[in-house]
Amino acid sequence: MGSQTTIPKGTRDFGPVEMSRRNLIFDTIRSVFRLYGYRQIETPAMENLSTLLGKYGEEGDRLLFRVLNSGDFMKQTGEIPLHTISSQELAPLISEKGLRYDLTVPFARFVVQHRNEITFPFRRFQIQPVWRADKPQKGRYREFYQCDADVIGSDSLFNEYELIKIIDEVFSRLGISSETRINNRKILSGIASVIGEEERITDITIAIDKIDKIGAEAVKKELLERGVSADAVSKLEPILSLSGDNGDKLSELESLLQESPAGLKGIAEMREIFSYLENSPVKSSVVVDLTLARGLNYYTGAIIEVKAEGVSIGSICGGGRYDDLAGIFGLPGVSGVGISFGADRIYDVMSALALFTDDIDVTSRVMLVNFGGEEEKYAISLLEKIRAAGIPAEIYPGSVKIKKQMAFANSVSVPWVIMAGEEERVTGMVTLKNMVTGEQEKLSASDVISRLADA
Repeated sequence: MGSQTTIPKGTRDFGPVEMSRRNLIFDTIRSVFRLYGYRQIETPAMENLSTLLGKYGEEGDRLLFRVLNSGDFMKQTGEIPLHTISSQELAPLISEKGLRYDLTVPFARFVVQHRNEITFPFRRFQIQPVWRADKPQKGRYREFYQCDADVIGSDSLFNEYELIKIIDEVFSRLGISSETRINNRKILSGIASVIGEEERITDITIAIDKIDKIGAEAVKKELLERGVSADAVSKLEPILSLSGDNGDKLSELESLLQESPAGLKGIAEMREIFSYLENSPVKSSVVVDLTLARGLNYYTGAIIEVKAEGVSIGSICGGGRYDDLAGIFGLPGVSGVGISFGADRIYDVMSALALFTDDIDVTSRVMLVNFGGEEEKYAISLLEKIRAAGIPAEIYPGSVKIKKQMAFANSVSVPWVIMAGEEERVTGMVTLKNMVTGEQEKLSASDVISRLADA
C-alpha cells in the first residue's frame, strides 16, 4: 500500500469555493481599512528569533515555529554532547529564525527599521498568514490569516474609538452580530495592586485570560499554582464579577481602586473612549469586561476582544494599546494601538450561520458552448466582447457533446449559457439560456451583453 499524501495537522487546503468566500472576507476588511485611511504593508514570513522571543510571554515563546539554520545546522553545537543538554538549550544553537507568531511585533520591527521613510502617526494594515505551534482544535489552527490595522506614533484615545468603529463596520457588512468587549491593562494592574499581588500581574493576566476557555474554578486553581495567595484570589473574585452597565462597573471600580493611580488612569481612559462612542454610536454592543486580559505582554492600555453572537468559537477579533513595543527595537516613546481580525474564525462563523450566498461561489457569469469550426471562431469573437464589457466569461475548451458541456456548466454553477450554432452565426444572433430557470431567448450579440450586464 502506498503512503497517503497529507498535509500537517492544523493546516488546510482551500478550493475555489472556499477561496471565493475567503476573498469576500479579505476584500470587505481591506475596503474598510482603506475607508479609514490605513495603508497596506507586508513583512517576511520569517523573522529573526531575536525579534520574536520575549514579546509574547512564556506561553507565546513556546508556540513559536523555529526554522533550522541553513546547511549543516548541527555544526554550531560543536563538541557539546547532545544528550547532556535540554531541547531549550539546543534550540538557539541550531535555529536563528522563526515563523512570525503575529503581525504586530514584525510591524514594530518594520517601524523602527523604516522610521526615516514613514510619517507619524502611521496607519498601516496588513493581511498575511501567521503560524503557532498550538494544539489544533475547532477554531484554532497552526497556520491562519490575520488582518491587522494599527496606528503608531499617537497616544490619542480617538484611535481606540475609530478601531471600534472599524470592527463594527466590518462585521455589519459581513452580517455578523457581535459583541465588543473592552478592558484596560492599567485597570488590571490596579486590581493586582489592591489585592496585594502587584508583582504577579503577568501571572494574573495569563490566568484570567483563560476564564472563557476553562472556567472560573480552573482559573482560581491556576492562580494558586502560580503563587498568588489564597487571600488575593478571594479578593479578586468579586472584582471580576462586577455587574451592571458600563457606567456602573467603572463607578464601582473607581471606588475599589482609589489607592491605585494606574488603575484610576485606566478607568479615565475607558470613560474617554465611551464618550466618543456616545457621540457616534455603533450598531453592535460594547461592554466592559474585567475578565478580559489578552495574555500578550506588550499591551499597556486598552484591550479589545470581539465575540460572534450565536456561535461558540472564541475571539474573532482582538487587540489593544502598546506604549513601548517599538522601544524594544530601539525607538522608545512611540505609542501604538491596533486590532487583528481572525479571518479563519470569521469564515467558520459565517459558515455556521449560513451567511455565504450562492452567488459568492460563481466565477464566470456565462459560458459559451463550443460548436467547433466557424462557430467556435464566432463564439470566441463574442467572448472577447463580453469580457471587454467587464463580465466574467469562458468558453468550453473543445467541441465535445453539448450534453457534456451543459453538465460542466451546471457543475461549476455558471448562471448563464450562450449557444451560437450555425444558424446564430449566420444571423448574428445567439441563444441565451438561464441555467436556473431553464428559459431560453434569442438575442443579438449587443443585446446579450446588455442582458448579462443587467442580470
